[in-house]
Amino acid sequence: MTFWDTLMDISKALCPDCKAPLSVTRLACPTCNLTLDGDFEVSPLGKLDPDDQAFVIAFVHHHGSLKKMEGIFGISYPTVKNRLNAIASALDKNFQSPSPNLYVLEQLSRGELTVEEALDKLS
Repeated sequence: MTFWDTLMDISKALCPDCKAPLSVTRLACPTCNLTLDGDFEVSPLGKLDPDDQAFVIAFVHHHGSLKKMEGIFGISYPTVKNRLNAIASALDKNFQSPSPNLYVLEQLSRGELTVEEALDKLS
């Protein structure tokens, strides 16, 4: 496997030298060539294995129909359930629920609340 093959799967991208996880530090627009440098977070879904990502996309596309998933992937009902449980477990490891106060702070920053209103909601 080459360095570029490793980069294709961000969930398993490791430094070819020291084997530490790589991080996303540059985003680029292929249309206008704008680039952004920084430390970018990969979403929990983006950290899933590509096969699991495809499974989640199919699941959502078919409105959560386990029967449809059986047909699409040629697997049994228990296998569909086991696969979903494994994906949910992987997502739970990466999931960080937002602070309950985050919405109030966002409203405050957008000017939708006064400081006094925000303080009332936060207490």
